[in-house]
Amino acid sequence: MLNLARLAPALFVVLWATGFIGARYAMPWAEPFAFLAVRFVLSAALVWALCLRFRAPAMKAAGIGHSIIAGILMHGVYLGSVFWAINAGMPAGLSALIIGLQPLVTAFMAGPTLAERIEPRHWAGLVIGFVGVVIVLSPRLGVLDSGINTATLGASLLSVLGMSAGTIWQKKFVRNGDLLRGTFWQYVGAATVTGLLALLFETGEFTLTGELIFAMVWLVFVLSLGAILLLMYLIAQGAISRVASLFYLVPACTAVFAWLLFGEELSAIQIAGMAVSGFGVALATAKRRERSPAASGSA
Repeated sequence: MLNLARLAPALFVVLWATGFIGARYAMPWAEPFAFLAVRFVLSAALVWALCLRFRAPAMKAAGIGHSIIAGILMHGVYLGSVFWAINAGMPAGLSALIIGLQPLVTAFMAGPTLAERIEPRHWAGLVIGFVGVVIVLSPRLGVLDSGINTATLGASLLSVLGMSAGTIWQKKFVRNGDLLRGTFWQYVGAATVTGLLALLFETGEFTLTGELIFAMVWLVFVLSLGAILLLMYLIAQGAISRVASLFYLVPACTAVFAWLLFGEELSAIQIAGMAVSGFGVALATAKRRERSPAASGSA
């Protein structure tokens, strides 16, 4: 029987990749910050119901505050910046390539903040994984339109910093908190910041369509509940740099979904890039095998 520790990384990558597909369905029918604010409110309500159902223990005030900050960074800043940049004209391929820097940024930040020791083979895996992401996305990077500007590039980079800082904040300050309660307060923080941005910069208009409803339901239940709870579990269980390296597999997985659902081209070079990314992630997430006493003894 498969245990959660073995299944969680692969399941997380698959679920997280579907978020980009959900965004593609939703964005023509809603403004980014308003859509995300509604999503986070619904997600918070769902998680709160689960807290009541399973009698999740209350969190201390400090844990609540740290969870809210983690949510603002991981959900509000990360997703808000991504959705805004793409809505403002940033090509999705280039946006994904910039976001592909996230594992490297997280690894750099995790060393001094979490005192994590990242070995040379892990650095090599992170770099190889990023090369694989570039290969996967390369067929879509040939055309750069007018959406490439300081604002959209800045927003994409901000999303990288938000996700990296958020995962580290979660690992450092909320590692011992209840998973459900912490996730609820994360969504409270994310809903607050995206709601304020929607009030300040958007009209709040929604065009109610089947695609929009499907995207909202999918993103709330599958992403905001399933994928995020898996991410919190992975952060609690493993070194943050190794968890972050899983994000290298998301563009490849997204490319497969786009091929299946939208008929987008999946070329041989992209398949090769997926293999390179997979090798890089395997190298970055590998744990050193402890030597047995017999093997380590003198001859």
